[in-house]
Amino acid sequence: MLTFLRLAYILWIGLRYRLDELLLSGIQHPWAHRLLKIVRLGRRPRRPRGERLRLALETLGPIYVKFGQVLSTRRDLVPQDIADELARLQDRVPPFPSDQAAAIIRESLGDTPQNLFARFERDPVASASIAQVHFAELHDGREVAVKVLRPGMREAIERDLTLLRTLAGLVERMAPDGRRLKPREVVAEFDKYLHDELDLIREAANCSQLRRNFGPDTGRAHLLRVPEVVWEYCASQVFTMERMRGVPVSQVDRLRALGVDIPLLARQGVEIFFMQVFSDGFFHADMHPGNIYVSDDPETLGRYIALDFGIVGSLSEFDKNYLAQNFLAFFQRDYRRVAQLHIESGWVPPTTREEELEGAVRAVCEPYFDRPLAEISLGQVLLRLFQTSRRFNVEIQPQLVLLQKTLLNVEGMGRELDPNLDLWQTAKPFLEKWMHQRVGLRGLRQRLDQEASQWSQILPQIPRLVYARLNHPDPGPAMRAELERLRRAQDRSNTLLAVLCGILATGLAVAVWALTRGAGGV
Repeated sequence: MLTFLRLAYILWIGLRYRLDELLLSGIQHPWAHRLLKIVRLGRRPRRPRGERLRLALETLGPIYVKFGQVLSTRRDLVPQDIADELARLQDRVPPFPSDQAAAIIRESLGDTPQNLFARFERDPVASASIAQVHFAELHDGREVAVKVLRPGMREAIERDLTLLRTLAGLVERMAPDGRRLKPREVVAEFDKYLHDELDLIREAANCSQLRRNFGPDTGRAHLLRVPEVVWEYCASQVFTMERMRGVPVSQVDRLRALGVDIPLLARQGVEIFFMQVFSDGFFHADMHPGNIYVSDDPETLGRYIALDFGIVGSLSEFDKNYLAQNFLAFFQRDYRRVAQLHIESGWVPPTTREEELEGAVRAVCEPYFDRPLAEISLGQVLLRLFQTSRRFNVEIQPQLVLLQKTLLNVEGMGRELDPNLDLWQTAKPFLEKWMHQRVGLRGLRQRLDQEASQWSQILPQIPRLVYARLNHPDPGPAMRAELERLRRAQDRSNTLLAVLCGILATGLAVAVWALTRGAGGV
């Protein structure tokens, strides 16, 4: 009943903000245009369509706000006016009252913001779907940003996830591709990441890990800055970090005026993404422009700044290996290898004909190579690959859904920075180097170093284990005797079964003969 009421509420919000008119206007079909004329006989919308969509998403809650954030980065798929309006969802969601924020800080940290901090700004500097941020200053003079979780978020998210689970179950049972798409597993993955985002201690740990991955001793510090966590001022509902100053990555004109090399910035963004995915297996998975800044400090000018670590992704060694090989095969136009990898990984049935899958992938990808990013829509490529995958029963991998979403965000940012960026050529050298490190002597040495601690414990035990094994009685004769006993028992069972079948057949023959003789006498 609660799910039905929530669905009814969503439909009511859609009608309230006249999203029916927005939906029908985007469908290129004669019946849609006729229905749109009927709908417009009522009161015409007073607000622009982008504003109506933004307000509807804000009213429906955090899940829908995040959906709008993703759409705002896809200006190749979304009209300009709608994308501009949805961009306001990135850090300008209406804030909740500052008194509530202060009460949450006191409940979580045990004292009022006025006592905890030398200075605390009551008005939030940014407000997003899950939390809002206040600037403050510690008593030792350090400037920090204090992130406070919105009240009532867990209940709101649970309500919408219940609806999503119900819809996923219906899709799985009723849609032709329901089982292949694994909608319930995808919703479960989304559920996990949303609940992770509600725990700000987990977000602080994510931030700390990402900061280590780009620390001074990694050789990557020139690419990305990550704030330091102030652990003594962190709790499940409060996250305090070093204050970072910079310019939103979407303000390209301002960055250019500061002297930032925009084409270099775009290439480095792609490198950072692939570095996190394939080198670390741990990546920032909410990379919309509201969470990515560029430093305007003269000492670190042009360096990316990462914010908001509530959603991060991680990949197993198996996933990293197959993804990297798939990317390299795509870049080298080795479509036969792409088909082989899909079959080897189990993403398609083992009975799939390799040459047919190769031809289908070639037909999708070949037209897009050697074009600048301005002429390539990765969203369209993924859509065509998805349509092709239906023919081959490709199973959706739930653990990769977050990676796909992040890749779309990276493409959206790259498109805004430098429309001429060649996404393929930027990523290809990095992936080739990564594969060389894994399969070459350097990769072998690294894996030996990683396993050395385990080997140091196992190697001293080998002589004792070998002696114990050699000293153990040979189980061969006993096993052969047991197999011979089982064979004889099986032979006896077969003989007995044959005798029983013979007796049964004889009885049936006698019964038939008796019935036939009796009928002849009558």
